[in-house]
Amino acid sequence: MTTITLSIPEDLKKRMDNFEEINWSAVAREAFAEKINDMEFIKRFKEKSKITEADALRLGKEVSRGISNRLKKMMR
Repeated sequence: MTTITLSIPEDLKKRMDNFEEINWSAVAREAFAEKINDMEFIKRFKEKSKITEADALRLGKEVSRGISNRLKKMMR
């Protein structure tokens, strides 16, 4: 197994120290694996997609607008 060193803010380290029972190396390994899985999924999806970047941006704006409108209606 390879060893890596991470830099984290001091306040985060202090908070982590409150949970001595947690194997933080295992937590980091799981987070790395999950992020890699997400990125591999996105990569496979993009390879199969015919959508252009402009289309994706337009669709993203439409989705955001739709969600915003729905939330505004719920707040009334």
